[in-house]
Amino acid sequence: MSRRVTYKDRSPTPEELTTVLDIANLRGKVIVSLLSLGGFREETLSKLKYRHVKDDLEANRFPIHVHVEAEIVKGKYGDYDTFLGTEAAQYLKLYIEERKTGTRRTKPEILTDETALIRDETRAIAKEVTPKQIRYVVHQLYVKAGLTKHRNGHYDLRTHSLRKYFKTQMLALGVQPDYVDYFMGHVLDIYHDIQSIGIEKLRSVYSAARLSIRPKTKINKIDQLKEMIRALGMNPEQVLSNSALADGAITTQNTEDQQIAVLRQQLRELILAEASV
Repeated sequence: MSRRVTYKDRSPTPEELTTVLDIANLRGKVIVSLLSLGGFREETLSKLKYRHVKDDLEANRFPIHVHVEAEIVKGKYGDYDTFLGTEAAQYLKLYIEERKTGTRRTKPEILTDETALIRDETRAIAKEVTPKQIRYVVHQLYVKAGLTKHRNGHYDLRTHSLRKYFKTQMLALGVQPDYVDYFMGHVLDIYHDIQSIGIEKLRSVYSAARLSIRPKTKINKIDQLKEMIRALGMNPEQVLSNSALADGAITTQNTEDQQIAVLRQQLRELILAEASV
């Protein structure tokens, strides 16, 4: 009886993934950040449609909720929910806007609910990317970043390593293992119990972890301002939504700067209002 030999990959460090993001084009940034911050398998990522992110993305509601149907889950054993944090959401928003306006290589697209979230760039007609193409993009970024190392003829960093990053980081950030497994689409004995708590509770569990790739200094400033605004009786997410910050022509860094400016201004107004009572 032959023994099956498995070759383990490892989780990349945040510093290694930051290097990967720095050298990736916009589409590459989207692929890497969605795999790392959403915990998807590449097979599932390749099947996602615009409708999976449309509502939260267009409303600038972060983290973005993604409901994954059983039909696109490995084994098709059940649906689940996961989320996309600020980094992934902003890269995705810029990518969608780029596809709508077109580039020198691609024509403008009219996105419908069933449009592939990540397109196959080898075709003139927009079709969904394949899992093999996702693996190629990730591997080439590892190579370009100088992160590929062989162990027994196999690479220690693979596409699956980004899914491992999601699990390793979420556990290190204190998220309960059952929730992490649910976000990754694993079969659980308490699957229905977790799913039954509702999307907003699950969103708060994901958001509280503050999962990210790059350093979280600015994100922490935003969180602090939000908490102060909540304490004064206003919903900070509604403040940001009404300001219509991210318009597709700005970078992720600028978006965070603008969020801080908007929240600070709102906080000043609330403090002045409290003082005048």
